[in-house]
Amino acid sequence: MENIDFACLKKAYEGKRVLVTGHTGFKGSWLCRILELFGAELTGYALKPPTSPSLFYAAGIEEMMHSVEGDIRSLEDLKTVFAREKPEIVFHLAAQPIVRESYKNPVYTYETNVMGTVHMLECICQTPSVKSFVNVTTDKVYENREWEYGYRECDPLDGYDPYSNSKSCSELVTHSYKKSFFADGHVRISTARAGNVIGGGDFAADRIIPDCIRAASAGKKIPVRNPYSTRPYQHVLEPLGAYLMIAAKQLEDERFCGYYNVGPEDSDCVTTGELTDLFCSAWGGGCSWENQDAGGPHEANFLKLDCSKLKSVFGWKPRYHVQEAVEKTVEWAKSYLAGEDVREVMDQQIMEFFSR
Repeated sequence: MENIDFACLKKAYEGKRVLVTGHTGFKGSWLCRILELFGAELTGYALKPPTSPSLFYAAGIEEMMHSVEGDIRSLEDLKTVFAREKPEIVFHLAAQPIVRESYKNPVYTYETNVMGTVHMLECICQTPSVKSFVNVTTDKVYENREWEYGYRECDPLDGYDPYSNSKSCSELVTHSYKKSFFADGHVRISTARAGNVIGGGDFAADRIIPDCIRAASAGKKIPVRNPYSTRPYQHVLEPLGAYLMIAAKQLEDERFCGYYNVGPEDSDCVTTGELTDLFCSAWGGGCSWENQDAGGPHEANFLKLDCSKLKSVFGWKPRYHVQEAVEKTVEWAKSYLAGEDVREVMDQQIMEFFSR
């Protein structure tokens, strides 16, 4: 896949002014490190890292970029950044990303995920330098009917919980702005609906791999909340490579603009219990888990993505199977716990991924 090769993407991004929202989060930190390696002129706009510890600080991501602390809900602050930085390419990752948190704080979730998207698109409307925009949403935007087949981009959007629904709304906002204000193609716009990502440096609560690492490193049994739920788990570099590819290719040709699923092969869509088994095997030391399903708010049981569109348009395909994704995550976590240079581990994993 030449269009996702390191040298090819470096050529596309080197010297480009790139803005990433949500850059202090888990995915944002990995994306920024890749863009730093590409030689982009990089600016990030986000709140402080959402967890402590955080990948953003642990890997020293801010050392090679312009990091701006700000709230995506503030249109005026965001306008100031756009006016000053004049970005050419924009990735929108800022979000309230946790399903259970969205039940506790639905208003904040909608303000961040819906109005945050509106604010982004308003700023793009007023910033002539912007040529390419990718809005990162989620696999949970679809009306989930617990079907066996993977959801396609043409299936109805209607997330159930406040997080998923707010991301569905973010998609619809993007579609409306694209048709209403960017129909002439002067800004190339796409959305990317990624599956559940795993990888080194995710310290979030209520996510299975961080829960695994916390329990295993403390010598405890891993608590698994929904062991029979099927999810499209993938290594974090998979969707990030796709976002970078989409933004670069649509900059060259507006025919690459669209709405894309980014997920693993069907064979890598596993239950949470199966994923935890893979983690225990990779971690070693007699690591084990226990079922702690105690009910709680509604979460989808079965979720898969059909990524045929991304494959046919770009010739894309996943590079890691789920077992290898787990092994890469464990490699990072053990390096972190041993006090090693985790940015060096990230760089090694990035270079290996993009050279496969």
